[in-house]
Amino acid sequence: MKNILLAFGTRPEAIKMMPIIKTLQKLNICNFKVCVSGQHREMLDQVLRQFNIEADYDLNIMTSNQTLSDITVKILNDFCPILKQEQPDLVLVHGDTTTAFSVALACFYNKIPVGHVEAGLRTYKMYPYPEEFNRIAIDHISSLCFAPTSTAQANLINEGIPQSSVFMTGNTIVDVFKYTLNFKFHHELLEWVEKDKIILLTLHRRENLETVIPKVLKVILDVVNASNNIKVIYPVHLNPKIKSLVQELFCDSPNFKCIAPLNVIEFHNILQTSDLVITDSGGVQEEAVSLKKNLFVVRDFTERTEISSLPNCKLVSCDELYSNIIDFFKKEHQSFDYINPYGDGNASERIIEILSNHI
Repeated sequence: MKNILLAFGTRPEAIKMMPIIKTLQKLNICNFKVCVSGQHREMLDQVLRQFNIEADYDLNIMTSNQTLSDITVKILNDFCPILKQEQPDLVLVHGDTTTAFSVALACFYNKIPVGHVEAGLRTYKMYPYPEEFNRIAIDHISSLCFAPTSTAQANLINEGIPQSSVFMTGNTIVDVFKYTLNFKFHHELLEWVEKDKIILLTLHRRENLETVIPKVLKVILDVVNASNNIKVIYPVHLNPKIKSLVQELFCDSPNFKCIAPLNVIEFHNILQTSDLVITDSGGVQEEAVSLKKNLFVVRDFTERTEISSLPNCKLVSCDELYSNIIDFFKKEHQSFDYINPYGDGNASERIIEILSNHI
């Protein structure tokens, strides 16, 4: 049997790799091991515990105030000996994190093939988000690129990556819903909301710390203070700088709850009941779109370009956010009927079938 090593390091990677791991366990078509970097620590461990995933290797790299270069150097130093020991037939990475890039680079140096889950996302802008470089580098290192959408597939082929290496599989986040959504879900937050409207807010990008996040929080506080039937749920990222900023701005009000990060089951089920999602996250865009929720993305551009054609999604600047929220809640909203651009929930099976045929 072939040997595959799955490597990841952050909460979103773990969530999206989880259904691949579960499917590998079920099908038993190859030997596989899991390596985590610990780029996120507490938030990563929460996912591993929740879905009973045991890491065979844990680089445990996280330190306070770590930089992207710190992460890269540590992973290169610590992951290369694992590659030499395991000699896997392929290493599977996910997305565009510094962990994914550093692991792919280590594989390149050691002449070990890489499979890239969620390949082909592009903004074609290197700044302010460092992930664009990571995405491009990983895709061009990889032997197998698993594109989540037709747009991502076209991006890869247009960049000269051989068509024989590019496969459209759908996005594994849709697979994750099989493990998380529960229509009998109960939570104290939903009891707090009662019959009011829910805004689910997520803001975490380090590039947005200085300007965007403070502005967005002020706008949303103004909205809820001017309304008597809107409540905001804001799971605050564990990044100490974000926690400090939120405490400084004193966001708590009777209709605005700043809470510790929700686990993925809680988050998906609360997302399912929300009226409006406001985010600067990439992954939350996919989750909201897949559940056909109304979505405001507080960014100037997005690598999830397929959302621009959907009736329930829009990019909104800080300056336009207040009026857009007010206008949104003045209108009646019907359910949306569109084909999910992120697939049918069978991406993991497709990825594993491709792996079994190509390694």
